[in-house]
Amino acid sequence: MPAYMIFIREGAVTDPAALQTYSAMNRRNAGAFVQAYGIKPLSVYGATEAFEGAAPDGIVLLEFPSTQDARAWYDSPEYQAALAHRKRGAQYRALLIEGL
Repeated sequence: MPAYMIFIREGAVTDPAALQTYSAMNRRNAGAFVQAYGIKPLSVYGATEAFEGAAPDGIVLLEFPSTQDARAWYDSPEYQAALAHRKRGAQYRALLIEGL
């Protein structure tokens, strides 16, 4: 059953250099992430239109084959190393959603 990770940037970027490092690390590992965890980016900071409530500063939507794959990717040493930079760069919420 597919699973989705949603990353919601809650406000303005506070450290652009940290987010650049985060992005570079993820791009460098992208092939390995696809191979090991079946990650499929569906939307990365695409245009957002809020129908209810305030629009977030940005959203990333990723698809995985399962919740186990999503958790394994999030907990992987490679992503955890990048995550430290994202946390310095901006405030996010991260959600794991089980698909149908």
